[in-house]
Amino acid sequence: MTAEARPLRIALLSYKGNPYCGGQGVYVRHLSRELAALGHSVEVIGAQPYPVLDAVGDGVTLTELPSLDLYRQPDPFRTPRRGEYRDWIDLLEVATMWTGGFPEPLTFSLRARRHLAARRADFDVVHDNQTLGYGLLGLGLPLVTTVHHPITVDRRLDLAAAAGWKRRVSIRRWYGFTRMQKRVAVRLPSVLTVSGSSSAEISADLGVRPERVHTVPIGADTRLFSPDPAVPEVPGRIVTTSSADVPLKGLVFLVEALAKVRVQHPAAHLVVVGNRPESGPVAEAIDDFGLADAVDFVKGISDAELVDLIRSAEVACVPSLYEGFSLPAAEAMATGTALVATTGGAVPEVAGPDGETCLAVPPGDAGALAAALELALGDPSLRRRLAAAGRARVLSRFTWTRAAAETATLYREAIARQAHRGRPDQGRAVRAAGGAPKGRGPLREQPPTGRWSGHGSDSPSGPVATRAPAGAERAVPRAPAGLGPEREGAPDGLGPEREGAVEGRLPGRERAVEGQSGAGAGNVNAPGATGTVGSNR
Repeated sequence: MTAEARPLRIALLSYKGNPYCGGQGVYVRHLSRELAALGHSVEVIGAQPYPVLDAVGDGVTLTELPSLDLYRQPDPFRTPRRGEYRDWIDLLEVATMWTGGFPEPLTFSLRARRHLAARRADFDVVHDNQTLGYGLLGLGLPLVTTVHHPITVDRRLDLAAAAGWKRRVSIRRWYGFTRMQKRVAVRLPSVLTVSGSSSAEISADLGVRPERVHTVPIGADTRLFSPDPAVPEVPGRIVTTSSADVPLKGLVFLVEALAKVRVQHPAAHLVVVGNRPESGPVAEAIDDFGLADAVDFVKGISDAELVDLIRSAEVACVPSLYEGFSLPAAEAMATGTALVATTGGAVPEVAGPDGETCLAVPPGDAGALAAALELALGDPSLRRRLAAAGRARVLSRFTWTRAAAETATLYREAIARQAHRGRPDQGRAVRAAGGAPKGRGPLREQPPTGRWSGHGSDSPSGPVATRAPAGAERAVPRAPAGLGPEREGAPDGLGPEREGAVEGRLPGRERAVEGQSGAGAGNVNAPGATGTVGSNR
C-alpha cells in the first residue's frame, strides 16, 4: 500500500467539545466522523464538556482528558475541594482562574503533551483544534493546527463594547491567553483555517506566514440539514443561533431590528438557539423594546429538533459582527430556509452574493437588518428563490466529506515534512516560544521513572478514560521534566498575569455561564460571556 493510500492514525485534540452549540465542538464531531468514513482511525482527546461523537466504535474513539471543569454549572468559577487536586497543572488552572484569567488552552495543552509523550508510537499525526498552547510545541509528532479565527478579534470587539475602565482591565486579563497563542502560532509548521477571511486575520493578528496557512472550508451535514415540505412554516418566525452572549454575535442588533419589523409585521417573532441572558445588552434591549413575548430562547435541543426549528422559520438570520466561517448560515441554507446575513468577517464567503443566495446587510446596522427582514417576510416567492439557491450553494461548496478529504491531504503533507527534516529539538522549540524559563533543561520525551507505577490510583493526574468498543482505559503519565511548576518566573501565559482581577471580583461573576445540557455545554468565552472560545458557529 502506498503512503498516499495508507489509513492514518490521528490524534484530534479539543479542549472544549459542545457538539451542538459552538463551532469547535461541531467541527470535531463532524470531521472525526467523515475522517473515519474515509478509512482513517481517529482518537479524539478532549476535556469537559466532552465531545459527543457520531462514530464512536466505528473508527473513532474518545479519550477523556479531564480538567477541573471550573466553569461547569451550577457553580461556575468554583473553588475545587482539596481532594480534587491531582498535580501542579491543576494548581496552575485554579490560580489563573482566581486571578481573572482563562486557563484552559494552556492547561489542556500541558495535559495533552503529557498524555501524548507516552503514546507517540500510537499516532501518525496530531491535529490541534484551536488550543494553541505551549504544551503542543516540540511534540516530536507531525502537527496540524486548526484556527477557526484568531481570538484577538473577539478581544477587540469585547474591549470596544466595554463600559468603564474596570471592565476593560477585566477583559484584558481574561484574554491573557492570546499572548501565548500568538507565540505558539508563529512556531507552527501548518495552520488550517476555514475561510479566506480567517486566513488573512491569522497572518495579520498572529504573525503566521501566509504560505503556512491553508484554507479548508467546512460545511453542513447536508443529509441532516435538508428541506422537508411536511414541516409547515410558522408565519413571522425568524430563527438565529447565538452560542455566546458577546458583542461579536450581534444579537443586540437583531433584537432592535425585530422591534422595527413588528411595526409592519406584528406576527414577527424571534427564536434564538442559545441561552437566555439574565443581564447585559441583549436582556436590556428585550426589556427596552417590550419584546419579552416576541423573543424565545431554546437550548439543549437534539439535532432533529434543531433542523425542524430551522425548517419552520420563514427566515434564518446571522446578525454577527464577525465570523470566521458561520456554520449557522451554511446549515440554514442547506435546510432550505431563506437567509438574511451580515457581511461580517467570512459570512459572505458562506452566504454568497446579496440577492442571489441571501439578503446581505452591513454588520451592526439594525435599520438595514430590519429592512432585509421585512423584505423577506413579505415576499414568499423571494424566500423560495433564496432558499433553493442557498441549498445549491452549500451542496456544491460546503460539505464535511470534502472538508475531511482536504484535511487528510494536509495531514500527509505534515507527515512528509516531518520525515524530511527529522525530529526537532524539543527543548529549543519550546524555549524559543517562551514556554520554558531560563535555567531549564530540554524537555524529556518520556515520563520520569520512579514515584509512580503507571497503574491505577497512584496516578498523579487520575485516569484518562478512552471510550472504544472494548471500553479500554489508560492512565496519564507524569509530566515530562521541564514542565513542572514554575520556579523562576513564568513567561506571559504560563502563570498568573500581573494585571490581576479588579477588587477581587472574577470576570464573569455577573452573568451565568452556559449550563451543560445533554451533550455538554460551551465554555465561557469572555468575562461574563457564554459559549465556546473561538466559536464560528
